[in-house]
Amino acid sequence: AAGLPLLRCWAGSSALFFSFFFSSVIECLPEMFLSLPDAIPSADQIRITTSLKSQKGSVWTKNKSIFEYWEVEVTFRVTGRGRIGADGLAIWFTEEQGMEGPVFGAADKWNGVGIFFDSFDNDGKKNNPGVVVVGNDGKLLYDHQNDGSTQALASCQRDFRNKPYPVRAKITYYQKTLTVLINNGFTPDKEDYEFCAKVEDMVLPSQGYFGISAATGGLADDHDVLSFLTFQLTEPGKEIPKSDAEIPEKDKEKYQEEFEHFQQELDKKKEEFQKEHPDVQGQPADDPFETVSDRELRQIFEGQNRIHLEIKQLNRQLDMILDEQRRYVSAVTEEIAKRGAAVSGQQGQVSQQEIDTVVKTQEEVIKQVNEMKNAMADTLRLISGAQHPGSAAGVYETAQHFNDIKEHLHIVKRDIEHLVQRNMPSNEKPKCPDLPPFPSCLSTMHFFIFVAVQTVLFVAYIMYR
Repeated sequence: AAGLPLLRCWAGSSALFFSFFFSSVIECLPEMFLSLPDAIPSADQIRITTSLKSQKGSVWTKNKSIFEYWEVEVTFRVTGRGRIGADGLAIWFTEEQGMEGPVFGAADKWNGVGIFFDSFDNDGKKNNPGVVVVGNDGKLLYDHQNDGSTQALASCQRDFRNKPYPVRAKITYYQKTLTVLINNGFTPDKEDYEFCAKVEDMVLPSQGYFGISAATGGLADDHDVLSFLTFQLTEPGKEIPKSDAEIPEKDKEKYQEEFEHFQQELDKKKEEFQKEHPDVQGQPADDPFETVSDRELRQIFEGQNRIHLEIKQLNRQLDMILDEQRRYVSAVTEEIAKRGAAVSGQQGQVSQQEIDTVVKTQEEVIKQVNEMKNAMADTLRLISGAQHPGSAAGVYETAQHFNDIKEHLHIVKRDIEHLVQRNMPSNEKPKCPDLPPFPSCLSTMHFFIFVAVQTVLFVAYIMYR
């Protein structure tokens, strides 16, 4: 499969990008080639490795990229039957093309950067699946035993296996800053990215090759790449460098011939398969009717999607509440400082009315948080039948946000108490207000009369019995 044209290119006024393309004429720019036989191209994707043990595969650009700043968007799937998979997938930008090696199917001691989607937990710290960013100057040996944690420039824990929708990764290198965003594949929204990692002051080669590699070990997953888009980024107001001359007609014809030859080989293999398996010939590829298990699985995915959207909305509301609290506490602190500086002899004294206002505000915040917490609990109850490995992670993340809110409220309370104690005279100690006297509704005489009557009635009842 080496040398197959797998890219279609577009040159625009603001960006230059390429993507996997399998079903029409190659139009421009360098094609991707498969560097290892374990990678298998098809009409709509490239399977870097199949779910067999000890597989390695990779795909690299043939020509160097000359972009100073760039952005890469990769769409892929990692699927396997086991609860745990291995080994993972890597996205590369290196000075030289990567050959076969031990680092997720590519060679070690690379000069550039690798973004690793590591499926297997080698160090036993229960931090996989995860995304790790590792830079190299051509001298570093990758630390497999610790999952690269000792060499990671940045990382995040994300589960990218067996998702209902393809996982997307957006990697941006601009002004010596590398940013990684992840779309976890829970929703069909292609722009639903979440922040994963950021590396500042990172120097990469000015020219290099883009690539994707994957590997399996004792455990195995299918690693499929659906698209690979690369954009050139330019500074605002700066002239976009003109691309080199278009690809010559002779090369276009050569790529077209290679593509047609590949299509013919693919058709021959289909015919041979049909001859070897006449029993499956003519059967539809997909069952048009939805089975019970498919319907239950679809309902689970829809439930997870609703939970995910609800959690995101709650996170936004909680962030707004926290911002409001920070502004309020900052305003109260500034007001106390101004009054302390303006009034001599009564520096920093806080009125009871201001303290009551702060306490009431805190109570309102707690009430709002509890309401959102109850709403979240209702949402989870509505979808209690949807069991999915990703749900535990979502609930944990929500609980973590509530813990952060609680911790912040404790900090605010402690700061207010500190301000009150600091601004009180040293000879006075803070006292809680005395409780008002409770009125008595029963006098002593009434009590004894009541007891005597009860006793007489009890003795009379006993005598009657």
